[in-house]
Amino acid sequence: MNMHKTHPWPTAPLREATTVDPIVLQIVEGTLNSIEAEIEYAIERTARSPMIREAHDFRVGLFDRYCRKLTGRSYSAMPNGVVRDFPPETMKPGDVFLMNDTYLTEGSIGHLPDLCSTVPVFHDGIVVAYIQAFGHHDDVGGRVPGSMPGTAATVFEEGIAIPPVKIYSEGVRNEAVFTIIRRNTRVPEMLSADLDSEVQACLMGARRMAGLFERFGKDQVEACFQAILEKCRDIYRHELLSKIADGEYAWEDYVEHDGITDPKLHKIAIKMTKKGGKITLDFNGTDPQSTGPINWPADYADGAFLIKWIAPILRNLADTPERAAEIHVNEGVCDVFEIIFPPKGTLITPEWPAATNARSFVLLRVLGLLAGVVAQAVDGRMPADQETIRYTGFYGKDAEGKTFLSREVLGGGSGGRYYADGNDAIHIVPDSRNQPAEFTETRFPLLVEKLALSTDSGGAGLRRGGQGYEKHYRALVDCRTIVTADRVRLGCYGLNGGKAGEPFCVTVDAEGEARDLGGLVDGEQVLKGQVVRVVTTGGGGWGDPLTRELPLVLRDVIEGRVSLAAAASDYGVVFTAGSSADEPVIDEAATSARRAGLTKSRPGNLPMIDRGEGYEKMLRGEHLPRMR
Repeated sequence: MNMHKTHPWPTAPLREATTVDPIVLQIVEGTLNSIEAEIEYAIERTARSPMIREAHDFRVGLFDRYCRKLTGRSYSAMPNGVVRDFPPETMKPGDVFLMNDTYLTEGSIGHLPDLCSTVPVFHDGIVVAYIQAFGHHDDVGGRVPGSMPGTAATVFEEGIAIPPVKIYSEGVRNEAVFTIIRRNTRVPEMLSADLDSEVQACLMGARRMAGLFERFGKDQVEACFQAILEKCRDIYRHELLSKIADGEYAWEDYVEHDGITDPKLHKIAIKMTKKGGKITLDFNGTDPQSTGPINWPADYADGAFLIKWIAPILRNLADTPERAAEIHVNEGVCDVFEIIFPPKGTLITPEWPAATNARSFVLLRVLGLLAGVVAQAVDGRMPADQETIRYTGFYGKDAEGKTFLSREVLGGGSGGRYYADGNDAIHIVPDSRNQPAEFTETRFPLLVEKLALSTDSGGAGLRRGGQGYEKHYRALVDCRTIVTADRVRLGCYGLNGGKAGEPFCVTVDAEGEARDLGGLVDGEQVLKGQVVRVVTTGGGGWGDPLTRELPLVLRDVIEGRVSLAAAASDYGVVFTAGSSADEPVIDEAATSARRAGLTKSRPGNLPMIDRGEGYEKMLRGEHLPRMR
């Protein structure tokens, strides 16, 4: 349902290959990157909420007048929804637009907490570009504090939905709209401050962008924009896609729960067709939209947001890791992808008003889905799986009777790669981080008793998966905990013979026993003195673990990354009598014999993809804890 499709955004004219002064091009490209970084720094320094200021869960985007993304350090939203509803010729300097409606933002906003500000850039009285920033705000109303109810069946339970609206008109704020927004949040002062931070940062960025046009003129700057997009397109077409053999490849992956129906495998299917410098991704075969909030409306604007979201995974095909880090993704990548969506009513084509607040489950699965299908075409030369977004938090009243809300995004281990182990405790959002213990303890009635890497969480492999977090919170008052997390039963898959990583787990101490909460928790009671233990996912392993170099296994044991038991069972390593985790000594002769025996006892070749024990258990209907 798209009630507001009143004005399509302009389409860029077809052009021949663009030739520009290389010095000017370098200046323009460097200035764009500088503007993006400047806006991000301004938001980080002036926002008030823990989610934005401390966890850095916000994104910035710079776009040309055709709504094409120019910068590529990270994903961002898109101005298409604003331009659709407010023709550029009607915009004035000082106008600012706000939106968060997941169904009226052309696929660029996935859930309601992501309020997005858009500022047009003017030169000689016409719009020449757009600056955007969106942040994950701590609360925008809805049934549950934090605005992410794990048992939501419709968007009406998730908070206030704002279609593109003009919140500033020629520099004057629309106080009526602002009052409505403040009235629909549990943290009005914090939300107001965050919106001010984002709007003012975007206005500053718009001034910087306008200065670029004043310096070089509209024609020259726009020629540079086109060259920047073509550069990205050509890198993907000639440097990355050339590594994939022409042909058709298919795979599927799963979300394991939706908060309402019994835990089950919700399938996302993909068929990849590679032909020359083009890849077609067909998502037909994906399961119907969920009753719960795991849906992701991605089928807008020809899938432009989805393309820009998943395309960075192909940087792993670059010749070296250093080269991969140099490749930024902008709108140019859309020229080498085509998306075929299934009909309306699936997990990635849901119909309004299906709930979407836990859309990160599908959003991350699609990343792993592309990596898995490409791995089949490149002999496994892709990273194993990772799950790097899950939300945790607490709410209630502190010792003084004041309402508090703590929200946090915790990362996990990334997948092992053919050239290196996975990274530990990463976040998919660049520069994002866990909330510092000191911040948590001074602002909320919580005590962080442990923050560490989780031993044995990374999948075993020639290149081990990265480790997840282990974080323990002791409640200092009676309160409630909220959790939005996937991969509770299905570990991150291992690749090319590597094993799956350990899944997510959150428990509460209850009379000496650990009560498992599952992954979607709307407000589980936590009594004063009880400890909530959160263990995030480890990345999948890459390659045969029985071929991992012994010095690396020894180092992992000494550093506490791998236990003695896992070193023996997963890596076939035998330690001398009397060895301990503090002073392990490998018996190399016995290890060689054990590894040979384990290799010989295998039933056949190692699988390209290992989903772990949880997958088989789900197929059999085993060990499915109740949902909340």
